[in-house]
Amino acid sequence: MNIIHTTALEVAKNLFKDVQEVEGPESHPLILAALRMAAEWPENDEVPWCAAVPFMVCQALGLPRPKAAGLMARAWLGVGQSVPLEDAAPGFDLVILARGEDAPGPEVLNAPGHVGYFLGVQGSKVLVWGGNQTDAFNLAYFPSSRILGIRRVV
Repeated sequence: MNIIHTTALEVAKNLFKDVQEVEGPESHPLILAALRMAAEWPENDEVPWCAAVPFMVCQALGLPRPKAAGLMARAWLGVGQSVPLEDAAPGFDLVILARGEDAPGPEVLNAPGHVGYFLGVQGSKVLVWGGNQTDAFNLAYFPSSRILGIRRVV
């Protein structure tokens, strides 16, 4: 029997490689499929879809995912185990970030946020592979001060 060694990030990168929103009334079919897997709506890809990426990957891998509010980035704060930043594993762990100037802390789940795969820390920035980063699935840098939590869902 062959054993497959991979990370959730590698699966996400294989699924969402080169995926970006479609301008105009059309939607990218994979983004729309991920969104509809996580929730009963929406009609198009013109909504925040970062949380739909790990939702689809975790469903495919049989890993835990939010039971409610599947499209809310902060819903991931209740999934898996909390991991300190210094112990975060690139490719395995999800980083949940605050969004906005006066964003509340991690105790408020019903607030804007962002979620993606932790890749590492560079200076005062955290590197995140995720969806809906400039309307695409890609690598982006965020201030480490915006981290609400890091979760290991494996």
